[in-house]
Amino acid sequence: MTDDKITVQRTIGASSDAVFDVLSNPERHAELDGSGFVIGDEKSDRIQGTGDVFTMNMTGPHMGGDYQTDNHVTGFAQNHLIAWQTAPAGQEPPGWQWVWELESVGSDSTNVTLTYDWSNVTDPDLLKQISFPLVSQQQLETSLDNLGQAVTGS
Repeated sequence: MTDDKITVQRTIGASSDAVFDVLSNPERHAELDGSGFVIGDEKSDRIQGTGDVFTMNMTGPHMGGDYQTDNHVTGFAQNHLIAWQTAPAGQEPPGWQWVWELESVGSDSTNVTLTYDWSNVTDPDLLKQISFPLVSQQQLETSLDNLGQAVTGS
């Protein structure tokens, strides 16, 4: 962990295409989330590339209860990378980003790196409102555990 990002890594016993298939489907994100903030998707399509936007239903005391986010896809490489910046629904992203990097290790294992990066958050009012990191390293580790279970079924 640095002052403005947290990175966790895990090897998952599944192919990178199987892992990417789960990550690129917003319907699966609630089961992956280790923070407990993600409730479900708002009928979003599968992520197809940079520029896509998917909407998630969320909950948390930091936003006063239930809310929605628009997630703007900023990085996409089939079976290798998927990244998005999160914003309150209808707003432009204020600077934090989620980055999933996949590295194939043979046909049945994938090194997965998850980075939560808030280094581009510069709005002083937002920095007063939200105490970063909003999601802990342990919660990110739980997200990787959940991804492994979602992909392998165990």
